[in-house]
Amino acid sequence: MFQFDSFNEFVQMGGHGPYVWASYVISLAVLAWLIVSPLLRKRKLVQEVVRERRREAARQSNPVSAEHVSQGKA
Repeated sequence: MFQFDSFNEFVQMGGHGPYVWASYVISLAVLAWLIVSPLLRKRKLVQEVVRERRREAARQSNPVSAEHVSQGKA
C-alpha cells in the first residue's frame, strides 16, 4: 500500500523531494496570503471609516473650531 520503504525515502522522493516540498510550501504560503491579506485590508479600511466618522461628528458638533483646525488657525 505504501510506495516507499521508509519515511526518509518518502521525504526524498527519489531525488525530487526538494522540488516537491518546496512547491507545497510555496502553495501554502500563497494560500495563507490570500486569506490574510483581505483581512488586514478590511481592518485598515474599518479604522479609516471610524476615523472619518469621528472627524465628521466633530465638525458637525463644533463647525467653527473644526474649520479653524482644518485651516491651521487653532
